[in-house]
Amino acid sequence: MSFATSAAASAAGMRRAVRESVSGLPREFWWLWTSTLVNRLGAFVATFMALYLTLDQGYSASYAGLVASLHGLGGVISSLVAGVMTDRLGRRPTLLIAQSSTAVSVALLGFMREPVAIAAVAFLVGMTSNASRPAVQAMMADIVKPEDRVRAFSLNYWAINLGFAISSAGAGFVAQYSYLAGFLGEAAMTLVCAVLVFLKLPESRPERGPAGAPARATAGKSAGAGAGTGAGTGAGAASEAKTGMGTVLRDGRFMSVVTLSFVVALIFQQGFVGLPVAMGADGFTSADYGFAIAVNGVLIVVMQIPVTRFIQHRDPRRLLIVSSVLAGYGFGLTAFAGSIAVYALTVCVWTMAEIVNAPTQTSLVVRLSPVHGRGRYQGMYTMSWSVAALVAPLMSGLVIDRFGAAWLWGASAVLGTVAGAGYWLLMRGLSDLVEEKEGAEGVPLEARAEAPVKTTAPEAGIA
Repeated sequence: MSFATSAAASAAGMRRAVRESVSGLPREFWWLWTSTLVNRLGAFVATFMALYLTLDQGYSASYAGLVASLHGLGGVISSLVAGVMTDRLGRRPTLLIAQSSTAVSVALLGFMREPVAIAAVAFLVGMTSNASRPAVQAMMADIVKPEDRVRAFSLNYWAINLGFAISSAGAGFVAQYSYLAGFLGEAAMTLVCAVLVFLKLPESRPERGPAGAPARATAGKSAGAGAGTGAGTGAGAASEAKTGMGTVLRDGRFMSVVTLSFVVALIFQQGFVGLPVAMGADGFTSADYGFAIAVNGVLIVVMQIPVTRFIQHRDPRRLLIVSSVLAGYGFGLTAFAGSIAVYALTVCVWTMAEIVNAPTQTSLVVRLSPVHGRGRYQGMYTMSWSVAALVAPLMSGLVIDRFGAAWLWGASAVLGTVAGAGYWLLMRGLSDLVEEKEGAEGVPLEARAEAPVKTTAPEAGIA
């Protein structure tokens, strides 16, 4: 076989793989996906806030750290509030409120000069920008069939990283000329997202039917709205009406998942808080760290789709166990890094774990969530990552200052092992639980996934 023939065959195989990866998903998913990509293309505040405050405005590093913490604290609070809004108001209204508020608050932040005003608006930006996540994840679960959810969440995660990679490079050039232009650019892109949601996405929140009847989705193409969940899925209005934050907190299995998610998030956060500090202490420059961490974004963009094809029909229990352990030991290997090449190699290891863990974890959260409680459950899950983003800098700084970076990487390996063991213990009875729920409802999950759904006006879903 000639080289040209071989190359043509490889190209055809790649096109077929891409086509199979993106086919079969509803139109509403792709509008939601587009909204996510546009939102991440406009990302500026989270990336350049510290540089803006220290280099452009002349504030101290301590003040920049305080503002970053307030921004993160806003995200923690809004995760829970937005989860409740997603269930009570609906997915679409929550997205519109969150994205419109983000656009206004980001634009306002660009004009703030007083330290108290900057801190207050940064907290507001943290709240509004994080508020859309539970609604996006709940809407994605509503409109995508259970068997396609891992693939859908993977594609959404890919869009997040692709948009972030492009925006980071572009925003860097913008910041050289005007930070205000960066703030206004993010505000404009976020407003575009809100317009997309308003024009193209109907409400997908499942309707509350008669007691004992399976839930129905309000979006015309929402094949997965009433299917594929675990505890509480398909229950009637009598039981679903009782779903509140207390219900989430009393759900021991789900809260165990949230706890394990927090542990795994602590590990992944070290790539952005512990790794640059450790590399700096070893004499590497910020450009060296930039090269090493760029491997993370590039690898996700290149590998997310092919890896998704490999994992989408695999046992999620094994995927979560393996990815948790791989993340821990990927960071553990950093203790032996002495060159840029080895640092980049360790980034490759834990990035592969991230590629597998992120969509699988989100799909598990959907599986364990009651249909009418998806917003609250996704909000609690989102909060685990927000809290980890607050704790990780304190953890890494304390460990590195008192014991050295090697202890931080050793602790990461231990945390990965603990998380893997926790998933193994937690997930042993998950299949039995789902089968029990299916039998109690008398309707298989797959049958409910194919059940007809009722289309209503978007406003009809607002309670």
